[in-house]
Amino acid sequence: MKVKRIVANIATAEPAAVAGFYRDVLGLDLLMDHGWIATWGTEGAARPQVSFACEGGSGTPVPALSIEVDDVDAVHAAAIAAGHPVEYGPADEPWGVRRFFVRDPAGTLVNILMHVT
Repeated sequence: MKVKRIVANIATAEPAAVAGFYRDVLGLDLLMDHGWIATWGTEGAARPQVSFACEGGSGTPVPALSIEVDDVDAVHAAAIAAGHPVEYGPADEPWGVRRFFVRDPAGTLVNILMHVT
């Protein structure tokens, strides 16, 4: 048996309201839309992962989602330009990531990160 995918399901009264954040800020594609549920992502190979934490690191709260990107500063600029509230960072963390926390339109705390060398 092999896990093929893990999908975070975030409760929101209006699934369509998050479209601009996940499409315009993160560049994700709408993979499925049934009105009551919308799934955003990219096609292709992925590494399913799930994390369990008692804090978000550096004294931050645990974010609901962690999304790795190739240019965290570009995503940060897009989030700011779109008016999404940044709650932490950008910060270079001692464990080798650059990241920031932002709230999506549903109020979900999202950790946007990239690994730095």
